[in-house]
Amino acid sequence: MKKILVVLSIFFIAVSFTFAQKIDRSKFLRDSLDFYINRSLTNWRIPGAAVCIVKDNKIVLMKAYGIKELGQPAKVDINTLFMIGSNTKAFTATALAMLQANKKLSLDDKVTKYLPQFKLEDKAAGEMAVIRDLLCHRLGFQTFQGDFTFYNTNLTRADVIQRLGTLKAAYPFRTKWGYTNAAFLTAGEIIPVVTGKPWETYIKENIFAPLGMSNTLALSAELPKSLNRTVPHTLIDGRLSPIPYCQIDALAPAGGISSSINDMSKWIYTLLDNGKVGARQVIPAAAIAATRQPQDIVGNVNHLNGESDYELYGLGWFIQDYAGHHLVMHDGGVNGYLSSVTLVPKDNLGIVILTNTDQNEFYDALRWEIMDAYFKLQYRDYTDTYLAAYKNNSATEQAADKKLRDSVALNRPPALSASSYTGKYVNDFYGSLTITQGENNDLEIRFEHHPKMYTHLQPLGGNRFYATFSDPTLGKAVFPFTVQNGTVKSIHVKVADFVEQGAYDFRKE
Repeated sequence: MKKILVVLSIFFIAVSFTFAQKIDRSKFLRDSLDFYINRSLTNWRIPGAAVCIVKDNKIVLMKAYGIKELGQPAKVDINTLFMIGSNTKAFTATALAMLQANKKLSLDDKVTKYLPQFKLEDKAAGEMAVIRDLLCHRLGFQTFQGDFTFYNTNLTRADVIQRLGTLKAAYPFRTKWGYTNAAFLTAGEIIPVVTGKPWETYIKENIFAPLGMSNTLALSAELPKSLNRTVPHTLIDGRLSPIPYCQIDALAPAGGISSSINDMSKWIYTLLDNGKVGARQVIPAAAIAATRQPQDIVGNVNHLNGESDYELYGLGWFIQDYAGHHLVMHDGGVNGYLSSVTLVPKDNLGIVILTNTDQNEFYDALRWEIMDAYFKLQYRDYTDTYLAAYKNNSATEQAADKKLRDSVALNRPPALSASSYTGKYVNDFYGSLTITQGENNDLEIRFEHHPKMYTHLQPLGGNRFYATFSDPTLGKAVFPFTVQNGTVKSIHVKVADFVEQGAYDFRKE
């Protein structure tokens, strides 16, 4: 969820030697880490961040940086809330593994045992699917498939589960890994059937409260009401800007949690101590072990030290080997936020990084820098390496967007009158959209399940229009209309790949 940024492509360029000369690897964590973080926040234009390192049952670092909102003086502190996005998944998977450890269910129980209404478009697959399948992304869907319909919309949890059952999977059941947020929502909805309590209540009572995570919130709707919270940010036409909080409680078990660095330190501290809080066994050790057992192959990963290996997925965790060390990790991304959680269990090392902009790779770069310091590997200055690649990619995207805006400026008329494109359009999976005429030949789209969002269409000539979403996280695109014998038949809708990789065709009624 923006989700959603689960696996980043890493590009290597020349290391920033000037800064590297200042770094003594043996003293990096003690003497240079603060300088490194502050420098990176400036270069990445990150308003606020928080970082925690736990090593050998001690908190080595727990510190907040920057401000809660651009242009406002309030500073982030260790109890300030950030959305953690898909780092929520480990909480959901752990809760279900706890229920298994307590013999309330089995992760190999069929989903239909608890949710008789659960179906997949492949009937046999729906009947065979077990809870474990939901938690390791092996239903056969393409990564993020269906998420434009499910994410930040007005659908209910029941609506999401029902629609998931009509979505044609990209691959046969259990043959290929594909990151599926709606599957985690489905898994979360098994919890109230077994316990009599909603997912959010069960998580609070059985994980947050016993761990002392007193500031952590389970639902996105709760965050705007908090007094000590960050504000989400993104880049809009090159300018860093605050944006509205996403409302994703229909997918809450996949990405709804907001937490602080203080509370997240308690989470990783407990996970590294095999589920103990002091002398109390709060999370059964068997539950933690179950979430870390590899279930599926994600794909090949090129490690930052030049090694190549497979990346695996457990239950709510990615699993890698790196420089001889076993890693359990996950990223989290929702509108305006990016985070990372990394565990190195055999080294008793845990790292959490929270940021309040969704336009950075600092959250990923820093964890590798910290790990390299502990693993006594050479210094690489990942943040500058990532930033150079990010700027190159951004320049390419901006150049492509400028060509489209230049085409709009030519004022090429559409092939038909603007009114010919107006009306109601339907997609069997999503629902409907309505197109109305704006000024001149411009059009506006309103989507049935995105009531707070609209899309502005400007003619590019012919039957193609330049689409700009009012929600900047959905990106910019070209929407073509299909026309036959002078009559508009359909419109092709595409959002940013990190929301959903596929496209939607809406036919005109």
